[in-house]
Amino acid sequence: MRTLHFGLRVSDLDRSLAFYTAVGYTVVGTVEGTAYGSLTMIQLPGDDFVSIELVHDPMTTETGPGVGFNHLVIQVDSLDETRADLVAKGIEPGSIEQPGPKTCWLTDPDGYRIELVQWPDGHTEGMTRADFA
Repeated sequence: MRTLHFGLRVSDLDRSLAFYTAVGYTVVGTVEGTAYGSLTMIQLPGDDFVSIELVHDPMTTETGPGVGFNHLVIQVDSLDETRADLVAKGIEPGSIEQPGPKTCWLTDPDGYRIELVQWPDGHTEGMTRADFA
């Protein structure tokens, strides 16, 4: 199990991309049309994998600490086993979503969302440019 990346809700994607690219991040890929808006994956040059997901929905204006944190992503070896273990501990994860990587969601006691991801067999240990080819 390992932390993959975290999602930040941003109010102005162009402004945020200008900031993060100035810091040194590069865009790895984008997923459009999700229930949360567009998702732009970025990483630092020395990183092998995506480390931040910029979540942008022009209809959502609330951002910033306490509001703008969108979610944390944790990689698991077996989503079925992890879900069963969580249920046994009294935590009720959401249903498994597919196609692509198997995912499901949890909500912590303060309402923070956590996405659990099981990569398909043969996938690298994190998200890379190949996921957006």
